[in-house]
Amino acid sequence: QVQLVESGGGLVQAGGSLRLSCAASGSTFGSAMAWFRQGPGKERDFVAAINWLATATLYGDSEKGRFTISRDNTRNTVYLQMTALKPQDTAVYLCAAGRNVLARDAGNYDYWGQGTQVTVSS
Repeated sequence: QVQLVESGGGLVQAGGSLRLSCAASGSTFGSAMAWFRQGPGKERDFVAAINWLATATLYGDSEKGRFTISRDNTRNTVYLQMTALKPQDTAVYLCAAGRNVLARDAGNYDYWGQGTQVTVSS
């Protein structure tokens, strides 16, 4: 009953910025939201997570200090603001929803979007 749709991806030069959005068509009430990414030839990696009330966030080591996750529950939308982008950030970025804990493991999330491509050129 929950569908997630990502948007905002694209091509950007190294050092640039992008803001990704994830809109939910169903209710994500009480859920944590997260972003993952999967680069070419790589496993799916954790990027960031935020709890229901936005009182806590969690970031991957390579993203902390550069990326910011936020949410607007009145719009049922979560965002990922990305700055100082690097070529190694190139990946398909996926939005996920799950139980209201902050977890790095993809198995903790029940709903997934299809992903949006982010390409960072050097």
